[in-house]
Amino acid sequence: MAQGNDVIFREVQRFGLWFSVMLVAAVAGAIAAVYLGLSQEEAVSREMFVFIVVVGVIMPAVISAFLLLLRLETEVRGDGLYVRFFPFHRRYKRFTRGDLQEFYACQYRPVREYGGWGIRYGAKGKAYNVSGKEGVQLVLGSGKRLLIGSQRAQELADAIDSIA
Repeated sequence: MAQGNDVIFREVQRFGLWFSVMLVAAVAGAIAAVYLGLSQEEAVSREMFVFIVVVGVIMPAVISAFLLLLRLETEVRGDGLYVRFFPFHRRYKRFTRGDLQEFYACQYRPVREYGGWGIRYGAKGKAYNVSGKEGVQLVLGSGKRLLIGSQRAQELADAIDSIA
C-alpha cells in the first residue's frame, strides 16, 4: 500500500489540436462575416480594415495559446485523490477516501449531460473533462457529484480503491 505522497496513478490530459482548430476557425469565420457584412453596406475605412485584420490574427493566436495551456491533471497518491484543471485551479483539490461516499468508472455523454468539455455543470453535477466519454463519477459525503474525465477510467477507479 502506498504511503503519503507516493503517486499510484497520474494522468495529464490536454485539449486536442482539433479543438483549437475548430475554435480558431469559428473566430476567423465570424470576423470574416463581419468584414463582408460591413463591406457590402459601405466602404470600409482603413482603420476598420486594420482592426479586423489585427483581431483576425491576434485573437485566434491568443485563443490557441490559452488552449495549449489548459490541462486536466489527476493523481492518486497514498493519502488521496488530487485533481486540478490548470490554470483555473492553481492548487490541487484533494479528496480523501473518507470524502467519497461512492465512486465508479463510467461512460457519459459530455455534450448531452454536461454541455461539453472543460469545467462543466449539468443536471448530474459538476464535471472536469477534456476529451472522450469515460470517467470516474465521485459521490461526495455531502451528496454532491463530481465527474473526472479520464482516458483510463477503470485504472483511475482501481487506484482510488487502493487507497482505502
